[in-house]
Amino acid sequence: MKPFTWPVRVYYEDTDAGGVVYYANYLKFFERARTEFLRALGFEQDELRAREGVLFAVRSIEAEYLRPARFNDLLEVSCKLTDYRRASLDFFQTVRNDEAVLCEGRVRIACLDAGAFRPRPMPENLRKALPCHE
Repeated sequence: MKPFTWPVRVYYEDTDAGGVVYYANYLKFFERARTEFLRALGFEQDELRAREGVLFAVRSIEAEYLRPARFNDLLEVSCKLTDYRRASLDFFQTVRNDEAVLCEGRVRIACLDAGAFRPRPMPENLRKALPCHE
């Protein structure tokens, strides 16, 4: 399966005093790509909450920072669904520029009941739309 990709421009607000992307902002870039991945499948997170009573939260993340991104760089953020269970999604994500991978990470997303904030199974329509669904 080919990863989903989303372009991100580095704004001044994304950088630290050294002029490079602040490490925590890579996690924001990851988040945007996952949101756009769901949107490309036809699911808006606010609608999932309103209609299905579910929301998603990061359960765990592991990131490796390989090279810096700088102000005004155009980056490509990817997310590849590597596994899913009844109540979680696992992604491998990268941030790259034209030349190299700058950051990569593994992210586990939990599906939660919006009211109780407890794990619950993903809606069937979402599960069936996932690219690795069999």
